[in-house]
Amino acid sequence: MRQIAFREAIREALSEEMRRDNRVFIMGEEVAEYNGAYKVTQGMLAEFGPKRVIDTPIAELGFTAIGVGAAQHGLRPVVEYMTWNFAVLALDQILNTASKMLAMSGGQLSCPIVFRGPNGSAGQLGAQHSTAFESYLANIPGIKVVSPSNGYDAKGLLKQAIRYEEDPVMFMESEVMYGDKSDVPAEEYYIPLGKADVKRQGRDVTIVSYNKMMKVALGVADELAKENISAEVIDLRTIRPLDWHTVLESVKKTNRLVIVEEQWPMCSVSSELAYRIQKEGFDYLDAPVRRITSADAPMHYAPNLAALAIPDVARTAKIVREVMYIKK
Repeated sequence: MRQIAFREAIREALSEEMRRDNRVFIMGEEVAEYNGAYKVTQGMLAEFGPKRVIDTPIAELGFTAIGVGAAQHGLRPVVEYMTWNFAVLALDQILNTASKMLAMSGGQLSCPIVFRGPNGSAGQLGAQHSTAFESYLANIPGIKVVSPSNGYDAKGLLKQAIRYEEDPVMFMESEVMYGDKSDVPAEEYYIPLGKADVKRQGRDVTIVSYNKMMKVALGVADELAKENISAEVIDLRTIRPLDWHTVLESVKKTNRLVIVEEQWPMCSVSSELAYRIQKEGFDYLDAPVRRITSADAPMHYAPNLAALAIPDVARTAKIVREVMYIKK
């Protein structure tokens, strides 16, 4: 086991699968000559050459269409977006072609493609570069949505997506996590999609999150432990398919649930998860399901307003105390 940065874990996943299968290639803006906008693809052009590490014009709809067509003709493309905010320009290909082709062809034509890149807020980037897209994309039948919180999970899930998935996979990263280090084994491993992971065992309350909001969830657990409150923390990892069964089993033990996410509140991941748990686990709940999301507004550029817009440890801990009926 060694500690490597999130970006290195992604790079290892890409490189290992490209060495294993010459049908795998990556394309996107600045992935080749510039070594990637966030240095995820650093050194890959030198190893694999310009036919498999392909710089594209600033034309998301165009190069997404090329990737989708390549996938339908037997290749296994990885399309990188400089940010998922730019992928809305390619939504026609994602929604109307990639996600629907298997159904429209009567099961004859699959689309094994991975779309990946940074997602959500990352500091002072303004409203147009700070949207979290998990719930947008998870609303589309025919695709899978992955949103890891650490390098270990990211590598295993990305390798699984490239190698084994025949459906389009949306792989959501975070600019603020690329430098984060985690323990990643040198030996090869894969993590199946659709399985949440209990990151911390607890007995009093279940806290669920994913992507960079897992830092808030784990931070809250540390804070509450000082008050003798034992929080079980679950990382969803995959948003579609959504592993609500693991959450339900935890709630059967803790009887309380708090969900932390970066989505806007309307029609969010927490909305779906809260519905599932109240429907299937109502008799186990000792308090209403609570959640904390981003503010229901475009993200501000000002750092003080941005900090108020997204969940933090203090406000999340307050909600947990409320479901515990603890006044402080």
